[in-house]
Formats: sequence, C-alpha cells, structure tokens
Amino acid sequence: MDKKALNRIFSLRKIRQKAVGAVLSFLKVAAFFAGCFLGMFCVLKSAESGSDLFYYAMAFAAPGSAIELLQEPVFYDEADLSTQIPEYETDKQPFEQITEKPNDVPEDTELFLPEVPENRRGTVTETQYSAKEGGLYVAFGNAIIKNCTTHSAQKIKSKLAESHELFLSTEIGSLPQVLIYHTHATEGYEPFDCGYFDTAGTWRSTDPDKNMIAVGNALEAVLEKQGIGVIHDGTMHDDPSYNGSYQRSAVTIKGHLDENPTVEVCLDIHRDAIEPSEKEIIKPTAVINGKKAAQIMIIAGCDDGTMNMPDYWENLRFAAALADKLEELYPGITRPVLFDYRKYNMDLSPGLLLIEIGATGNTLEEAKYSAELLGNALAELLAE
Repeated sequence: MDKKALNRIFSLRKIRQKAVGAVLSFLKVAAFFAGCFLGMFCVLKSAESGSDLFYYAMAFAAPGSAIELLQEPVFYDEADLSTQIPEYETDKQPFEQITEKPNDVPEDTELFLPEVPENRRGTVTETQYSAKEGGLYVAFGNAIIKNCTTHSAQKIKSKLAESHELFLSTEIGSLPQVLIYHTHATEGYEPFDCGYFDTAGTWRSTDPDKNMIAVGNALEAVLEKQGIGVIHDGTMHDDPSYNGSYQRSAVTIKGHLDENPTVEVCLDIHRDAIEPSEKEIIKPTAVINGKKAAQIMIIAGCDDGTMNMPDYWENLRFAAALADKLEELYPGITRPVLFDYRKYNMDLSPGLLLIEIGATGNTLEEAKYSAELLGNALAELLAE
C-alpha cells in the first residue's frame, strides 16, 4: 500500500470521527461492502481505481486501531524531513538492460540505464533552490537562513554576530576531531541522470557503496587529506527498522564522544526527499566548475523549552558559518539553512549538524561530489 493511499485513509478517518454516531454506523457498513464489491469489480478493469475504492471503504469501516497500525510505519515524527518508508519487498520484476546510452550519459561509462516501463515512469524535475532576504529568510554573509521559529530576524542577526567557539586544534596530531555518521544510512539516490524515475523504486539500499555511507566516505577522504582526524561510523541505524533511528544513533554518538573527547564536530549526513506527487520528484542541483552537484541543506535545531538544547544558538552560528563558507567557495551549492524547532540529537553537542546532501532525484555521483565540496569548505572554515 503506497503512502498516498495511507494519507487518504488517515484523512478520511478524521472526517469519520466528526460524523454522527448513528449515521456513521450505517454508512461504514454500507461503504465497506460497497467498496469491496466495487473494488473487486474495478480490479479487473484497473488495478489503481479498484484499490482506491477499496482504501476508501477501509477508511470508513476499519476500526481505529487498525488505521493507526497502518499509519505507524509511514507517518514518522513531523521533524523527520526525509519521509521515505523502509524498503519493503515488491512484486517489481528485474529490469531488462538496454544497449544504447542516453545522450546525457558519458560515452566511456560502463553502466547502462535500466529500462523502466512507460507506465512506471515519473518525472525528475531539476531545480536550483535559492532565496532572498525578507519574510522567513534572514541573510548571513553569503548564506540565507530560513527562520521557522518565533525569534525575530533582528535577534537572529544579533546572535549570529557573536563569534562561534567551534574550532579544530592544531596541537593534537591525528586524534579525531570530526565524527561522521548516518541516522538514515540506507537512503539512496537515482542510478542515472536521465529525467525520469521508476515509481516502484524505494531509493534505499543496504549496500554501503550505494547509500549514504558512500557519501560519508567521500567527505571523510577530503577531511583526512586536509590533516583532520575523522571517525566515520557506518552503522545503519535505520536497518532493519526506520522507526527509532534517532534513538539508536544517539547511542552511537554518545559512545564516540565518551571515547574521543577531542571530537568537536558531529555531522549526520542524509539525503532529502522532495516529492510533489507520486509521479514527480525534485532534484536540487547546482553546477559547480562545470559539473552537476547535489544542493546541500544544513539544519540547525532551536529549543522551544522542551528539548534540553541550551547551546542551540551556538549550533546555529556553526550552521550559518558553514553555509556562508560553502557559498563563498561554491555559489549556489546550498539551499537555505533550516532553523526550526527540531532536535535531531543536537542536544548532545553544539557542533552537531544534520546535513541533507541532495534528494532522491540526484545521483550518487552528484552527492559524492557535493560531499567533497562540503569537506573543502568545512576544512577551510575550521582552520580560520
């Protein structure tokens, strides 16, 4: 059952709760049997329309606990930007390989696009996100911050004007100072930049050469080349279960911080999912030095008084400074920094940032390239 269908079930259940009890009792029984009958009939005509009718019937007739059980694996905490569901088994058939490369694939590539049936093709829309100061948006140097809090733009600017305290020591040699990890390690990307995607795909993989671990490896390599000690933890905190990922990654973070007191910076590397519809996904892209790169979004948490994050202004200063440096070096590489009432384990360290590198529409190569650019900017910033 797809996410759209579950959204319909959940919304209809809310409507049902407002109905008059006596009328509801009659309607839900009638809807269930009518939906079942019509669903079975329409399945013979169109799998999609038949399943929709059946879902509508379920929305009225199913007990509340059943709907909530269906809802639980999909509707995660609102704070989770990446709302992909875990990789479930499907009836998808193996792809047949085509023998000709599309025009936008280099001739020397050894890979071939999987042939996706026309009825399973969705559109990948390439977009470069940007914003100007005003309204929700606050400028900081070359960077833009999207302010989703109740703090005024004037207050945010005054806080950002204070110097940030995070820095890397040049006196500790090869001791680790940066921790890279992945709360959602199994997140993945499109295999090719071809303008369409397979609607039956999941953009998830447990292969570390194809998921966020590969992106973390690219970031790690750049930092190490700059002489910065790095720990890259490849634990897949979202496998086998997506739910509880942040609780599990918190244990990992605490363990590393306890064992390595020299660690100042913790980076939770993700990829975003921007999906206007079942038939369209967004590919946030910038062209840097003539090469496509996945746009980067940095997230800084804000405490509403319930999150135990006394250092959230320091967290924002770090996020804004990093975005400013990225834009200075690679104009257009960032999306606005998201400043919102979110936690994402940021209570564990003021130097902890969640970084979204691209989205489902980007390719892994574009994300790895962006990770390299991120590493360059981070090394330069922390050396100042």
